[in-house]
Amino acid sequence: MVSLRHRRPSARQDSAHHDSAHHDSAHHDSAHHDSAHHDSAHHDSAHDGARGVAARLPGEPGVYRFRDEAGRALYLGRAEHLRRRVTSYWGDLGHRRHLRRMVARIATVEAVVCASPHGAAWLERNLLERSKPPYNRIRGGLEVPVNIRLRRRPGAATLDVVHLSEPEAGELFGPYLGGVRVRLAVAALDRVLPLAYAGVRLAGSERDLARVLGVEAGDLEPLVRAVIAVLSRDAAAIASVRDELRRRRDAASDALAFELAARLQAEAEALEWVVSAQRVTVPEPVAFDVHGWAGGVHVTFEMRRGRLNGWRQRTCDESAARALVDATPPEWVAFARRNAELAGQLSS
Repeated sequence: MVSLRHRRPSARQDSAHHDSAHHDSAHHDSAHHDSAHHDSAHHDSAHDGARGVAARLPGEPGVYRFRDEAGRALYLGRAEHLRRRVTSYWGDLGHRRHLRRMVARIATVEAVVCASPHGAAWLERNLLERSKPPYNRIRGGLEVPVNIRLRRRPGAATLDVVHLSEPEAGELFGPYLGGVRVRLAVAALDRVLPLAYAGVRLAGSERDLARVLGVEAGDLEPLVRAVIAVLSRDAAAIASVRDELRRRRDAASDALAFELAARLQAEAEALEWVVSAQRVTVPEPVAFDVHGWAGGVHVTFEMRRGRLNGWRQRTCDESAARALVDATPPEWVAFARRNAELAGQLSS
């Protein structure tokens, strides 16, 4: 019989096998390193690209959205000055580690220009109520939606602030965001257009104050019309109230009544918030879509139940979007075109 015994490999064979295994391992490590280096470089490139896009944003009010490399929304915010606000994320974030983690993931920056900071606030709230990205902490917003109510009774009229859920009893204006700010705006109107002291059923002290304010019962209807004009965003009526608030503020400052001057300034700023243009939230429960195309980008906004609460973008040829763009309500065409142009500029 032939004895079959296990033969140990020679030292030369051991060495050759070790060298081969080492070569395979080194090749694998090199490939893994190259792949990791490529992924890191790609990530850094996308991150730097997002920072460059942020620097191209306009200095206007609006809403911005960050996405990661997979196209997932990371964060949605609003700004009075889009470029300044968004570029600040690449500045000194101090101890805000959650923001640093988010910024490291940003690959794409998107933005919508709004007619006013108030409009941007409403758009942010509406979008967040519908869908909250992971780095947003609150669905919706902290500001309370309210209306301004004009109540008329025989020989009297008053202004007050009511929540949207309160029963309607009077003429409503709005909706507006921010109960505190809107109450300041009503105080400004009461100061310049004192409806409450133009009634016919005033108590003795109220009649004395009416004389000091220079109003009488016959002024009631003109004052009501002036208030309605301001809240209806009539430019001349707004300018008249604005100028009077500034005159009183400057007079208070000249008299060293700095607290009163500061209060008048706050009221003036609140009035600007209330009368500023915004169409992204309206009292009527309307529903329609808004489309724009420019630079190879098709933007779509959805108005549902009186709130613009949908915003998406895609790349496509103009022919693929033409029918939708043509169906956009005429009063929204300029808004859609402006934001499609911005989307095209940011994606190029």
